[in-house]
Order: sequence, then C-alpha cells, then structure tokens
Amino acid sequence: MERITLSPELEVSRIVYGMWRLGDDPETSPAHVIAKVEACLEQGITTMDQADIYGGYQAEAILGAALKTAPGLRDRIEIVSKCGIIGPFGRHAAARVKHYDTSADHINASVEASLRDLATDYLDLFLIHRPDPLLDPDETGAALDALVQSGKVRAVGVSNFRPWDFSLLQSSMESTLITNQIEMSLLAAEAFTNGDLAFLYERMIPVMAWSPLGGGALLAGRSPELLAALQRIGSEQEVEPGAVAVAWLLRHPAKILPILGTNNPQRIGSLAEASRVVLDRQTWFELYSLALGREVP
Repeated sequence: MERITLSPELEVSRIVYGMWRLGDDPETSPAHVIAKVEACLEQGITTMDQADIYGGYQAEAILGAALKTAPGLRDRIEIVSKCGIIGPFGRHAAARVKHYDTSADHINASVEASLRDLATDYLDLFLIHRPDPLLDPDETGAALDALVQSGKVRAVGVSNFRPWDFSLLQSSMESTLITNQIEMSLLAAEAFTNGDLAFLYERMIPVMAWSPLGGGALLAGRSPELLAALQRIGSEQEVEPGAVAVAWLLRHPAKILPILGTNNPQRIGSLAEASRVVLDRQTWFELYSLALGREVP
C-alpha cells in the first residue's frame, strides 16, 4: 500500500478505513473490532478515520475498547478524529438544535473526550468537521495551535471546508492545516471543477475523499449506465466494481486519499484492490462522462 506524507511528522496509508458506521454493526466486541483493524493492516491500510459524533458519540469508545484489549495495536495505526458538530443526542442530548461549535472550549473538551474514549494519549490527525458560520479564526486557530504544541494531536486539518474557509482559518494559525476531507466520488464530482481540488492541489495539500462510493448509491445502481461500465471494467481487471470507482479517484495526480467504510469482513479484505486497477485517460473520461450524464464540453 502506498504511503502519503501529510506533513514531516505524519505519514498515512493511501486508502483510509472509515469508522463512521462502526457502531451500526450488530457485533461491536473488542475481538470483532480488532479483527477488522487487522484485516486492514494486512493490506497496508493503517489509517483509521473517526469523529466524536460517529455512532451517536459511541464509535470512538468502541474502537477504544479494542485498543485497550490489544495495547500494541495503537502503535500500528494512525487515528484521525474530528469535532465541531453538535447533534442533539448522546453526550449532547441537552442541545435544542443541531449546530456547530468551533469555540476553544468545545474543541478542547472534544479532544479530551476523544482521547479518553479512544484510550490513547494523542491523536495523529484532528480535524474541524464542518465550516462554522460563527467561527472565530483567531480563537479556533489558537486552540488548534495549542493542541499541536501540547502533543495531544500530531497535526491538524479541516473537513468540508471551501477554499475561502480554509484560507480564513489558516491565516490565523502558526500550525499548517495539512488536509481537507471533502466528499468526492463519481456521484459527487463537483470538486474536480469548482476549485476545491485545484485550491488544495496548488498548495500540495493532500485531499481525503469521504463517501467515495456515494454512500452505497453508486453500487445500488443510481446510474445504471455508470454501474454497467464499472462492472465491465471490474470484470476485465478481476476486481469488484467498487474498486474501479475508487481507482477513478486514485488515478488523479493530486494523490486523493479515499476513505472506505464497511462492516463486512470480506469487503474489508478487498479494499486494497483499487490500488491495482489501471485506468487509462479515455477510460477515466468515459466514467466521468457517464457520471455527468453527458460528454464533457
């Protein structure tokens, strides 16, 4: 598995394992979670993507219980987590409405909760989950800088930020924002043309792509013609159609890092298949045109 350098201090696997639905699995025992992580490690996938809100604020604790059972496992993985979304449930059940909070107090409290739930004393990468209309870049930036300086997080970044949101926060920081995690797939290809990817690529900031299979809609046949093409190419190269869709992202020279999440052990075992799919330029554009529903201009 290819490794990507996000900063001088942090290297991650090219494909990331997403733990958004970790708590949706009927089986959440430490042994079962350890088996999932080990299945990833067998393929060279070492980076685990979390967030405080995942699983109704329970997914981090599920992973943490596994790490307590297998202490040496923590040193073999990189953990990404996020904060900033307040859902009116779980630990924030008292909230009247879903909202964002990027205040220093909330960031610090969220990091402490994540460290406790994950049974670790540091996060490899910590992201602000959503751009906050009430974000104070000086306050938020200082809080992120202090976390890096304290060693509680090795590096920081953002998620779902537009270029202007990214620049605003970075302008108030000493630490470098080393990634932006955005939605990218054949069903959500806007970032290729709306400036989001170009902004980051120009600055050599690797992009993490969430929902690279469109939340399952891509393989469920939302676009029958596109799915048929993925199936044809997959058959030719002896991989699942989903691997072709992920390879479509990997083909881009910006070194996009897809975040793949599944609770199916067999599918976990095939996540890395995307790295061996070969897409020439015309095949890439064939899939892109089918995704757009028309030829490129």
